[in-house]
Amino acid sequence: MADGFELFTDRSVVAMRVNGELKDLATPVTETDDVTPVTVDSPDGLNILRHSAAHVLAQAVQTVNPAARLGIGPPVTDGFYYDFDVAEPFTPEDIKSLEKAMDRIIRQGQRFVRRVVTDDEARAELAAEPYKLELIGIKGGAAETADNESVEVGGTELTIYDNVDPKTGETVWKDLCRGPHLPNTRMIGNGYSLTRLAAAYWRGSEKNPQLQRIYGTAWPSKDELRAYQARQEEAAKRDHRKLGAELDLFSFPEEIGSGLAVFHPKGGIIRQEMENYSRKRHTEAGYDFVYSPHITKSNLFETSGHLDWYADGMFPPMKLDAEIDADGHVTRQGVDYYLKPMNCPFHNLIFRASGRSYRDLPMRLFEFGTVYRYEKSGVVHGLTRVRGMTQDDAHIYTTREGMKEELTRTLNFVLQLLADYGLDDYYLELSTKDPVKFVGSDDAWDEATQTLAEVAAASGLELVADPGGAAFYGPKISVQARDAIGRTWQMSTIQLDFNLPERFELEYTAPDGSRQRPVMIHRALFGSIERFFAVLTEHYAGAFPVWLSPVQVVGIPISEQYGPFLDDVIAQLRAHGVRAEVDHADDRMQKKIRNHTKAKVPFQLIVGDEDQANGAVSFRFRDGTQENGVPVADAIRRIVASIETRAQVHGTADFIEGGTAGAPVAAAGADQA
Repeated sequence: MADGFELFTDRSVVAMRVNGELKDLATPVTETDDVTPVTVDSPDGLNILRHSAAHVLAQAVQTVNPAARLGIGPPVTDGFYYDFDVAEPFTPEDIKSLEKAMDRIIRQGQRFVRRVVTDDEARAELAAEPYKLELIGIKGGAAETADNESVEVGGTELTIYDNVDPKTGETVWKDLCRGPHLPNTRMIGNGYSLTRLAAAYWRGSEKNPQLQRIYGTAWPSKDELRAYQARQEEAAKRDHRKLGAELDLFSFPEEIGSGLAVFHPKGGIIRQEMENYSRKRHTEAGYDFVYSPHITKSNLFETSGHLDWYADGMFPPMKLDAEIDADGHVTRQGVDYYLKPMNCPFHNLIFRASGRSYRDLPMRLFEFGTVYRYEKSGVVHGLTRVRGMTQDDAHIYTTREGMKEELTRTLNFVLQLLADYGLDDYYLELSTKDPVKFVGSDDAWDEATQTLAEVAAASGLELVADPGGAAFYGPKISVQARDAIGRTWQMSTIQLDFNLPERFELEYTAPDGSRQRPVMIHRALFGSIERFFAVLTEHYAGAFPVWLSPVQVVGIPISEQYGPFLDDVIAQLRAHGVRAEVDHADDRMQKKIRNHTKAKVPFQLIVGDEDQANGAVSFRFRDGTQENGVPVADAIRRIVASIETRAQVHGTADFIEGGTAGAPVAAAGADQA
């Protein structure tokens, strides 16, 4: 019998999979075990590195403040966090002292040693940790815990990890943890950093105590850390919340409530253009537009299963329609109404409203449907995680024989439309059944999953598995799009559903006269308009392609006497549907140029004496380059062409004679003027 240290001498190997399960390198294995190495730069390896760094952070906090009580400390995307109950909130000044304490622990090379304990042993050892005591006994799988809590107690047995001094063999710190971990703290190296502070409710519930959260990041090397920090700096420049305020696009008034946005006129223009283009493409693709109300009686969501499986994500019910007599007696019981979290049950009722034939299929129903979801305050984030959103929601009803062809058609439509908005770098993710939260038979799920897998494979795109990630009613393909700085965003989803047609007793008449169940395809391209708006804002760093820009052209006269000439040019542009205006303010020309460059207007048309004499204008672009003396007719033609082709124009290189240098896509750097 050997262990991982004997099997793998490469220093980049930090753990191993034994018969499919992640294990520490110290785990004994036999010749019959299937053992594969886990390197630090793999997704599993990065999670282990970051989880180990979280433990070192917790040890450092309790070294500096022994009274601090421990919450949980999981790895997350690109980093980790740990929650603490402390008398005084952490300050930015604490970060440096904690990093110094972490450095000392890392240099000591303390060994992470796994130890199985009983519930009673764990309670005895962690008697001073009330939050750990609450978690003890919650074991048997992640289904009984929140995702991040599963790093502590997600297995079938309780384990404690001891941090052992390599010189003395003494246990200097311990934590309840499922593992695995790095062999020792020295392997964390110097590619880590603590990044920010936050507050978080214990176990995500506002009814629980508020803890202090410290976030950090960890990478295999200092160079990779620096590269990540550079990406973060660029992402901060592109933050849609920052740009939304600077460009006057949207806001979140306190008077309305958390996660509920209002779009200002300029943001409204962008949103209108997004929606109008989507409507046009859906009409061309054979979709029928429908509309549904924002609230419904509870029985609709009882039929769909949402009240069984999704109630935590729904706003509380409104009790309506009760009747009370003069003596205060209830003569008619009220009915529970809910704000809708999904559009699909309404579309099922539309399908069911008339007798359907196989000749009616596929039936493609489309709606810009506003839905409401009770997101916890701690996860609400700008436009990317809101409580009220509008989905570009489609539900397609087809035959079982035609579902594969319709799925292929739908996927191609989705990819083409995303590219039209400037997102053309993507891969696919296949989300399969949650073993606990699902409705329908295993056979139906297997058939749906296999069909989606075949369609995804036929696309030729990279396909990544997402085990257990499906909604309760069916597996899905999601399009994961990369933005201009390489970040991945989940965009469009395509979900195959045999179950809701069964629950709603949907039927159509087949060619042989029999009554058959249709197959249902759920499809959202934007996901939600709000989230897609945020993604595009960050992708383009606020410098939208001309067709989406709220103001497409601004005329700037060198002096007042050239204003009338520019008024005429702008009027001609407006006659072509161009969003154009003249800046007649008393400011100096250079200030006007700075203001409109900061507002990321694609085209500034500047006119002076020579331009007016020649019936021309001079272009100034967002990148500061200029093209002088362009005849007015040519200027109008080229501007209109840039809109019609959905081009991205930053400078003269993108705006060649005869049209534009290229169709949509190239996104601006956030620092471009």
